Parts: sequence; structure tokens; C-alpha cells
Amino acid sequence: MNAPESSHTPDGPALERGLSNRHLQLIAIGGAIGTGLFFGSGKLINLVGPSVIFVYMIIGFVLFFVMRALGELLLSNLNYKTFGDIAKDNIGPWAGFFVSWNYWFSWVIACIADLVAITAYVQYFNPDVPIWLPSAITALALLILNLQPVKAFGETEFWFAIIKIVAILALIVVGLILIFTGYESPSGNHAQVSNLWNYGGFFPTGLSGFILGFQMGIFAFIGIELVGTTAAETENPHKNLPSAINSIILRILVFYVGALSVIMMVTPWVEIDPETSPFTSMFGMAGFTGAAFVVNLVVLLSAASSANSGLYSASRMVYSLGLDRHAPRWLTHRSPRLVPRNAVFFTAVFTFLSIPLLLAGDTLLTAFTVISSICSTCILFTWGSIVVSYIIYFKKSPEKHKVSQFKLPFPRVTPWIVLAFFAFIVYALAAGESTRIALLLTPLWFVVLAVLWQITKKKLQRNQLPLTDMVPIQTPEEIERNFNAK
Repeated sequence: MNAPESSHTPDGPALERGLSNRHLQLIAIGGAIGTGLFFGSGKLINLVGPSVIFVYMIIGFVLFFVMRALGELLLSNLNYKTFGDIAKDNIGPWAGFFVSWNYWFSWVIACIADLVAITAYVQYFNPDVPIWLPSAITALALLILNLQPVKAFGETEFWFAIIKIVAILALIVVGLILIFTGYESPSGNHAQVSNLWNYGGFFPTGLSGFILGFQMGIFAFIGIELVGTTAAETENPHKNLPSAINSIILRILVFYVGALSVIMMVTPWVEIDPETSPFTSMFGMAGFTGAAFVVNLVVLLSAASSANSGLYSASRMVYSLGLDRHAPRWLTHRSPRLVPRNAVFFTAVFTFLSIPLLLAGDTLLTAFTVISSICSTCILFTWGSIVVSYIIYFKKSPEKHKVSQFKLPFPRVTPWIVLAFFAFIVYALAAGESTRIALLLTPLWFVVLAVLWQITKKKLQRNQLPLTDMVPIQTPEEIERNFNAK
């Protein structure tokens, strides 16, 4: 039996490549089905109506090209382990510092949002449960799980993703049955396709409402880049990574467009409660209270899955920061099972911040909206850094693009279209009252990062250390040879 393959650093073995193809494929699916789809889509439908399906289609289409750019970058040099590696190699050491810490912060915020959602679902089952208890128990469970070898994470996310897939497909099938049989709900509404346009058309809130839909829609896709984080611990990335990325479009069409279309066919969008998940309310309004209970449980597990992925991603990022001396070196300590133990502990501490937030907030949905808006703004910076890195990579290393087996389509134009779309998302965030405050507060985080970078840079220069450990370069010949060897 062969020893597990691991990546290496000057300090010795780094992280085990313990994720197989089935792990990566299901992690990619799980990453494409975020908590925002389950918990935030009710408010989004209430905001924009049936045009929500176009919101998700457009965002998903653009992010597919971001992932294609990421895939080409990762496979151009298998020594890349994180987005920070890509940024520091193509943009500069400061960019690696900013991207890595920002991505860590994004996932910490996303974990807190997921814990808020979990609290909401637990209260569905038992309103008398103390509001802080579900969050505390979940955070502790996630800490224990992430201290296990990476294969345990892969297995957990594999089964979490299976549950998500089965639940959404079951919802689609049940919804189609209700539509074809002309089911009449207790409120007197008939399930029919025309419900998509009978209540003000596809754009009932006009262009302004449609634009505002993007501010919340973007949060549902946070985690789509998770396959890039797992690439450092994935077997045969040349084969498995392209496969996972190329199937993103199909997942979005089924899990976002398909599911929400069916929901709005069964229940007119004007009757969907923005305070609850439409995935659970659809069954409840149709009279299937038992099924609504099961779906609510599934959605709770989905939120736990998203939080689990967040803790995993954030801990790996801060571990990489430690290797670059952009964070304390004690964060690079690994357990005998090659788990970045200290990085996991450090990140998990911040997830418990959800408890005071829950105790201080007005409503769970309000807390979720504020947190998700901050997270959306931060993740745009990460996605943008991938695109900017690709533009520089394409200009500086055309020979690598030429031999790449996984090229970004239309590489001279596509990155600029994506960046223009991100600028539009920033405008949408600024246009909404509930998201404008988060957008205005987020620059303070980057001011903090700028100060920390200056402190870190001076410390490294004073000790005559490089600003970062540059990533070993793979030549085009090595890339092609590695691909053919697989």
C-alpha cells in the first residue's frame, strides 16, 4: 500500500493529497449550492420576482469563466496551493498578503452567516432552544471535524453534498408532479407554469429591482471557488480539476434555475414569505407538513456543510500565510496526520463570534443579510484577484497558455468582461439600503490590511528575510510532461 501523497515545503511534508475524484466532484457541487440559495432566496424572490432565475443564470455564467481562469492558473504550476500563491506570483507579495487574509476573513464571515442560518432552522424545530446554543454546538463540532485528516473532510462533504442533491432533485420532482396534476394549495392557488408571469411578468419590480437582486444573489455562490482551495490536497488535479469546473454550468441550471422555477410555479412569488426558506415553505403551503419538516432538516445540514467548508478553506489559507511569514509561524504547526492543527484552532475561535451577534441582532434574517453583504463584498476582491492574476499570467507567460490543456476561452476579452461585471455588482451593493452599509464598512478592513502589511514588510526587511517565499516555477515542458504522465 502506497503512502499518501503530500505536497512539500522547505519544512517537510505539508498537506496530504487525500481527496479523490469523487470527493472533489461532490465538493464542487456542494460549493455551488450555498446557504444563500436555501436561506436567502426567499427574500431575493420577494425583491425581484421570477427574474431571480436570470440573476442566478448571469452570475453563474460569469463565475464559470472565473473558475476556468482559476483552473488554468492552478494547472500552470502545481506548486500553487492557494489563491494567495497565485496573487503573489503574478501581482506581487503585497497582493498575496491581501488576498490570503481577505479570503480567510471572507470565510470566517461566511461561517458566522451559516451559523446564524443554522440557529434559524433549529428554532423551526424547537423555538424554546436558547438562541446561542445551536451556534455554539455547531462551532465546536466543526472544530473537531476539521482536526481530522483531510479525507474525513472529503467524506463529510461528499455525504453532505449527496443530501443536498437528493433534496433538491426531490423538490423538483414533487413540484413537477404538482404542476402536471394542477394541484390546488390551501390558499386556492393552482400549481402551473404560468405562475411565473401571471403576477406582473418576469420583471415585476422593474429594472431597478432586477439590479438589486444581484446584491443578494452573489452570496449564494460563495464557495464555488472551493475546488481551487482543495486542489493542493486532490489526487491527479490535471484530470479531476477540469472535470469539476466544467460541470458548473449544469449544476447551476439544475440546482438554481430548475429548483427556483419549480418553486415559483407551485407558489406564486407574491406569496413566498421572505422571512423563511422557499424550499421549506413550498411543501408547507402545499399541505405536506411532514415533507417540510424533512426539507428543513436537509437545509440545516446544508448550512452545516457550508460552514464546514468555510472552516476548512480559512484554516488552509491562514496556514499558507504562516508559511510565508505573513502570519505567526506557530500557525504552520501540523499534526502527525498532516492537519494544520493550529490554523484550525485559530480560525475556529472566530466562528464563536456568531453568539454575541445572535444575542444582539433584531432578527435572524437581518443578521444574515448584514453578514452576507460584508462577505459578498470581500469575496469579490478574491474573485477579482484571480482574474487580474490571469491577465498578468497571460501577458507574461504566453508559452504556458499555449501548452495548457485547460485554457480559458477567449483569454484576451473574457477577463475584462468579468471585471466589468464585478464593477456592476459593486454598484448593485451600493444601490441597496440593506447592503450599502456593509459596502461602506468593508474598505475599513482593507485599511487594516494595509497597515498590517506595512508592519509585516518592515519586520521581514529588518530581519533580512524575503517578503514572501516565492512559489517554485514549473516550465511549460514540466507542465506538459506532468499532464501526460497522469
